[in-house]
Amino acid sequence: MASVFVSSRVLINGAFVPASVYVNDGVITDIKAEIVAPSDDLIYHDFTDKTLLPGLVDSHVHLNEPGRTEWEGFATGTQAAASGGVTTVIDMPLNAIPPTTTVANLNTKLAAAQEQTFVDVGFWGGVVPDNTNDLVPLVDAGVRGFKCFMIESGVDEFPAVESEHIATAMDILKDKPAVYMFHAEMLPPEGEAKVDVSALPTAYSSFLDSRPDTYETTAINTIVSLAQQCDGKDTLKLHIVHVSSAETLPIIARAQNELGINLTAETCFHYLTFTSETIPHKGTHYKCCPPIRTHQNQDALWAALEAGVLQTVVSDHSPCTPALKDLDTGDFFKSWGGVSGLGLGLSVLWTEASKRGIGLEKVSEWTTKNTARQVGLLGRKGEIALGRDADFVVFDAEKEFVISEQDLHFKNKISPYRGLSLKGVVEETFLRGNSIYSAESGVAKQPVGQLIVEKRTE
Repeated sequence: MASVFVSSRVLINGAFVPASVYVNDGVITDIKAEIVAPSDDLIYHDFTDKTLLPGLVDSHVHLNEPGRTEWEGFATGTQAAASGGVTTVIDMPLNAIPPTTTVANLNTKLAAAQEQTFVDVGFWGGVVPDNTNDLVPLVDAGVRGFKCFMIESGVDEFPAVESEHIATAMDILKDKPAVYMFHAEMLPPEGEAKVDVSALPTAYSSFLDSRPDTYETTAINTIVSLAQQCDGKDTLKLHIVHVSSAETLPIIARAQNELGINLTAETCFHYLTFTSETIPHKGTHYKCCPPIRTHQNQDALWAALEAGVLQTVVSDHSPCTPALKDLDTGDFFKSWGGVSGLGLGLSVLWTEASKRGIGLEKVSEWTTKNTARQVGLLGRKGEIALGRDADFVVFDAEKEFVISEQDLHFKNKISPYRGLSLKGVVEETFLRGNSIYSAESGVAKQPVGQLIVEKRTE
């Protein structure tokens, strides 16, 4: 039976309006600019006093299965996503074993994910030094694009690339329906930062000094230079993941506005929430690469989002086991680098945005429409519009709560967000018109997510 979702605040075309959204077979079939009355031939979902948003598309998630499933997994990771209104995640090519660097490895991952996902899951491929011949087959197999590291990734099976590898990959991908993404940290010409880690390895300032802004600026300058040399730069889609340094923003803006490079960039919920000045001694659950920087730096990231230099905000959910976080010793140089926060992003971002006078419309745009566009799914995801999947978030924008362990639905409950007071509660999440999470009953018992492996068309 068809259904209708009604609310006095539905986000349509960037504005909140009263509306009734009709759904049949998981797809939005009609939208009326009014709140219709119940009828016998429709399943009626009444959210009149709540806000109805499109489901989030988190384009940067490490699900780690198979191979490191004790860190996370398809079932636990996608349940966490559903709890926060995320209806689509795109899985990174590492830290699973094997990494998604060949079609065979992709098929291994797809087999592991079967009938486990509570939200829809797409996949990134990886660029490593020895898989040039695998890139086009991976595009044909349905990966959304590719990620590479310009510095040690932290796992042996996903080595960093050099400039010659990047140039080759750019040439291969310049006319393909895929985006080429970069973990943009790179040793500058002067080499590794000189830090006496033996003195204060448990101080965050020591770790921050070891990953200076120059790592990011060097990497992005290199990407821009190589893109300028690529014959197909007009069609080559490039993306910088997890921008943390404000010093990179003028470089990115110039590439976008003056050099004609098709370059987008993201930042993360944690960079917009935490600052280096407040990270506690031994607080290794805050460690990530690139690092969380200063309050002044954070202000610049917010300004870049509002200006459109940065287009998307993602979780970069990068979990691990408690032992790898080294919380007891608190040594930032031994701890695994990654922040766990999948499913918390909408409330986290809205809390910080509302303090800055930024509307919920922009918060949604950065986490739904723009991320869907980045991954080539805007015709299907990211908007409440005709023909789109009926992926919705029922959101109470005024309700407040404190993050407790029961709010952390991912596998290992280690997160710097724990204990934060937030504004905005996800009351219910719908995937193609099916309720997959409610604050009352928890995640649905049956995983109904689909694996997105069709080839991109743009």
